[in-house]
Amino acid sequence: MLRHVLLASLVTASAPALANDSIAELGTGGLILSRTDAIIMEKEDLFISQEKVTVDYVFRNQSEKDVDTIVAFPMPDIAGSPYEMPAIPKDQDDNFLGFEVSVDGQAIKPELEHKAVAVGIDVSDDLKAQNVPFYPFGQAAVKALEALPQDVADDWLDRGIIVIDEFDDGSGMKSVRTPYWQLRSTYWWRAKFPAGKSVKVAHSYQPSVGGSVGLGFFNDGKFQGDDYADYKQRYCMDDAFERAVAKNAKENADGYPSLSENRIAYILKTGGNWATGTIGKFTLTIDKGDAKNLISFCGNGVEKIGPTTFRITAEDFYPERDLDILILSPGQAAEDGDSSAPAQGGSGN
Repeated sequence: MLRHVLLASLVTASAPALANDSIAELGTGGLILSRTDAIIMEKEDLFISQEKVTVDYVFRNQSEKDVDTIVAFPMPDIAGSPYEMPAIPKDQDDNFLGFEVSVDGQAIKPELEHKAVAVGIDVSDDLKAQNVPFYPFGQAAVKALEALPQDVADDWLDRGIIVIDEFDDGSGMKSVRTPYWQLRSTYWWRAKFPAGKSVKVAHSYQPSVGGSVGLGFFNDGKFQGDDYADYKQRYCMDDAFERAVAKNAKENADGYPSLSENRIAYILKTGGNWATGTIGKFTLTIDKGDAKNLISFCGNGVEKIGPTTFRITAEDFYPERDLDILILSPGQAAEDGDSSAPAQGGSGN
């Protein structure tokens, strides 16, 4: 079981969301291999910041025969909705996380598979037949839906592919056909692992960083609200972290919250489709981005290795849970006052 760790200091960083709104983070992870008993993962170095995720692997084929297999990187699902906007780094690009990969130092161009799913059913052919882009956000999809014949639009409404979004844009009420399907994207390539040899695979991408101005778990000077219990469990917030939050969660002169949330979700549990199911040597490095940041996450044996960086190392590591990182950024009110807070260790969990 991973134990609680709290690392507290303070932060100046850009506010990632509009006032009184929250932008959802998309959980991302690492590579997946088609199941094999021949390949082990000797090493994984994982680096996470708000700007970039990089992962360096060393795989080794421990058998006496070459292994040809599929290696895949599932992109996070994107659900079309008029009610919630996820954080998408490159929001008009098929490669919306800027995914890049290399094998033994040589860049490769993986295949990209797109699917559109509504109510659990693949509706990709329906969208293709009407020249509707799979990407559910942006003007291209909205314009394509405007052009749908009425009988097709009625059918798609009945099947949960689209919904009608009604709003007043200042010039009167509007009714707009809006995507409600889910985009599923996977990068994949065929890889050869020579018998008895190691292969280095590296990939990088820009993470989806969710956020909100203000705190969803602290208001009126107290830790409370529907989100508090969930945050405490997900991010392993302890008393030291909460004291630092309470000290700095004050409104500035303009009435805006002095702390804003930045959230990163990393799917660790997808790793494991290799011979032992464990990682020989695992290293996780997290950079909170500014020496003033408040940061909380769950981990075991965390070391502070720099003003903004923290590291976990483990042998024969088995990913028992996914990783959620909470970074709090103070506004002007916190900066005007005493904003010092030393890094601290958390209690067991």
